[in-house]
Amino acid sequence: MALWVMGILAFFLGLLVWRFLWLWRASLEEETGVRFGEETGHLVGDCHLFCKPSTLAQALLKSLAQSAELDARRWPWKNWLNLQTVARFLWPPDHPLEFARDHLQLTDRGIVALDWVVGPLSPGTKVFETLDPLVLLVVPNATGRITKNLHILCRLALQEGFYPVIFNRRGHNGCPLTSLKLQTFADPADLKEALGYIHFRYPSATLFAVSEGSGSGLLLSYLGECGSSSSLRGAVCISPLLKAKEWFKRGCPWWYEWALLLFQKQEISRYAKVLEEVVKMDRVLESCSLRAFEEALFCNQKTQSMDWEAYWDRNDPLRDVDEVAVPVLCLCSVDDPIRGPPAETLPWELFQSNPYFFLLLSPHGGHCGFFGEGPDSSWGNTVALEYLCTLVEFFRTEETTSKKLRQKNAVMEQRYHRSTVHSREALPPSGHFLQETFSWQRSYTR
Repeated sequence: MALWVMGILAFFLGLLVWRFLWLWRASLEEETGVRFGEETGHLVGDCHLFCKPSTLAQALLKSLAQSAELDARRWPWKNWLNLQTVARFLWPPDHPLEFARDHLQLTDRGIVALDWVVGPLSPGTKVFETLDPLVLLVVPNATGRITKNLHILCRLALQEGFYPVIFNRRGHNGCPLTSLKLQTFADPADLKEALGYIHFRYPSATLFAVSEGSGSGLLLSYLGECGSSSSLRGAVCISPLLKAKEWFKRGCPWWYEWALLLFQKQEISRYAKVLEEVVKMDRVLESCSLRAFEEALFCNQKTQSMDWEAYWDRNDPLRDVDEVAVPVLCLCSVDDPIRGPPAETLPWELFQSNPYFFLLLSPHGGHCGFFGEGPDSSWGNTVALEYLCTLVEFFRTEETTSKKLRQKNAVMEQRYHRSTVHSREALPPSGHFLQETFSWQRSYTR
């Protein structure tokens, strides 16, 4: 009888334990956005780093482990996701940036603008005087708005010795529209020419890029289309919209969609009379959603038209993702109100299988928010620049190691040729030494 009672008690105790574990798992999935059983990544502070194991991943983990910025106790605004998001997009900067603008005429006679950030310089800024500078290309979101977050990023980059330059698309931020063509969501043609110009102007510079929000679609499209011939050595995507087609279909909270749509209509209305020749501007300006706006502007043109599926065959940011040959860090937050739940909006398999992609997932931060100790600071921008500095040191070490290995192989090969003891058949086959020499472009994936 006693054993029977103890068995019943054990059964109900087991049910309670199972229920507790089930609730814990559900709360964990809701908080992190990651389904139980999926790759959990490496815990760094209060963030998770998802990536495929590699030598670069080890170096990045070591660098992030030393960063105090990833400690959530330093984020007093962590639960105010809408405040972080709105403040970064709508709040004016305290200290406007000082620009030196270049207008670049493209092959089709269209014009893009490059804003070289030259100030303000705060005390302790590392002055840009080297012959091989670190140039940081900044790609704004698809609306072209230079947000407060980009102002903070550029000021911080100046302090860290980078030379920031902001890429402005045709017709954005005062850049004149001289052709009847606007840049689609992820057409990298204009960005290619802009990077070619930067490389021509500073041939010995090390080029990096940082994109914000929907601007990441353009940057990732460029990296995929150019592959190993890309001019960039590394990139950071802050709050990217990686599944762009699904995002346009699903939309975002109406107040964010209304604000983004209103700003784009305001910008495009400046060229309404000119674009009327190729675009049905009445449909563009009367659109009630971001998808309808995008479709009316680029799919239903007077001269040519294409369906929505064909448009995304050309503009999906990840269409050539397997060709990307530079390391890319994607900084995302679980509570991003514009992108949506990470379990549905992040391509997890990309970060688990592709050694060039790294996902740093934060539990808080909103969309491009990542408030630090105050609204005028961003721990996300700090981590992004720390990542780029880690790449610089990693490449420098790899190139030094590769150079020493080539020198060692050259000496050994000379000894083989000079040796009279060994016969020709005993010599290693041609290319034996070169097989052990890796360039920095692939050294971190072996």
